Amino acid sequence: MTTTIGVADVVARLRETFATGRTRDVGWRRTQLHRLEQMMNENEAQIADALAADLDRKPFEAWLADSAGTAAEARYAAKNVKKWMRRKHRLLELAQLPGRGWVEYEPYGTVLIIGAWNFPFYLTLGPLVGAIAAGNTVVLKPSEIAPASSRLMAELVPRYLDNDAIVVVEGDGAVSQELIAQGFDRVMFTGGTEIGRKIMAGAAQHLTPVTLELGGKSPCIVAADADIAVAAKRIAWTKLLNSGQTCVAPDYVLADAAIRDELVTKIGEAITDFRSDEQHGMRIVNERQFNRLTSYLAATKGAVALGGGSDPATLRIEPTVIVDPDPAEALMTNEIFGPILPVLTVASIDDAIDFVNARPKPLAAYLFTKTRVVREKVINRVPSGGMLVNHLVFQVSTARLPFGGVGPSGMGAYHGRWGFEEFSHRKTVLTKPTRPDVSQMIYPPYTEKAWKLARRLF
Repeated sequence: MTTTIGVADVVARLRETFATGRTRDVGWRRTQLHRLEQMMNENEAQIADALAADLDRKPFEAWLADSAGTAAEARYAAKNVKKWMRRKHRLLELAQLPGRGWVEYEPYGTVLIIGAWNFPFYLTLGPLVGAIAAGNTVVLKPSEIAPASSRLMAELVPRYLDNDAIVVVEGDGAVSQELIAQGFDRVMFTGGTEIGRKIMAGAAQHLTPVTLELGGKSPCIVAADADIAVAAKRIAWTKLLNSGQTCVAPDYVLADAAIRDELVTKIGEAITDFRSDEQHGMRIVNERQFNRLTSYLAATKGAVALGGGSDPATLRIEPTVIVDPDPAEALMTNEIFGPILPVLTVASIDDAIDFVNARPKPLAAYLFTKTRVVREKVINRVPSGGMLVNHLVFQVSTARLPFGGVGPSGMGAYHGRWGFEEFSHRKTVLTKPTRPDVSQMIYPPYTEKAWKLARRLF
């Protein structure tokens, strides 16, 4: 936490550390990654307490989504970082011989990671894994909307990680802007699309490359041939996770008319079953978000099949299923980010595809089907940051696949090797011998014989 020294001084100190070269050493990278894993494991209870205070998160969900995921990322990177760092040699064209060429993975330098409030540890420290693996020095800026988590990160990071290379800076949006103004070598931001535009605009002043993990309205298509019982449970579980405040939650469901009623009924049964020991509504992070969500409920033209209640005194909203809202209403034009699930009726898979493609490209797209033909049609025709068939959310939690958005849902990707590469500059290196000097044929004066030989080579 930096409260006694200024942002510029912090960044200058990190740049001095990077200039020494110590973060480039594979031993340093591995040590920091192991310590990050250790930090998450040894402080699991404190992390759960912070998430409960900020988000009313249950201990199991705190462990599953924030602690275990971050620790697993760090462990996987520590195991593989030496292999990732190796030069990638490439075969050269005949015209480039004799010579050798390769890609050198070079750290950017000093990078800034601006985390999100909904999964504050995973979405701040998860990107840190890639930044450390790539050999950078790092400023972490946790979200002020999750203050208990931010404070705990500011307390734990200096205890476990290299204080001269990795620093937590707390504060609001103004602090983020002040940080960006320092001209970092790379910036990563996780959050909403509108703030993402501001981050990108600020970074543009310094031509700082950015990675943006944003959001959008992630669709879930349920085909007529889907296993409805399983689909309903998985959709309900995911929508309840973190009170629906998840960037890859199913924002809305497109259900084939033949199974729509059955699906709605079973989603309602699953929600009721999952929350049998918890009858009150789900906590929303703050009053502004609560008011936004309740305004959607008040204005909807759809039929409320389940829930709909709210309590402004406790900022809680009942899990709610709304059938066939107007596609033009706020519920269907804005990212919901709450425990409200619209279910829209479609006549066919083609109609579902057309509905999704008429809107901005989402961060995630989901499909439930038993048919290979349907699966391949949706995969090939629906653009999205990522896609998962017959489940939800799990595409985020693997280090073996990249995670990122496309278009308004983001740019760049991370996790596993892709996180290492996202925070690395891929530098082209080409080496040539001086003897024999085969370049003589392209030196002036340009003879007809040299030109003919050059035409054959190039």
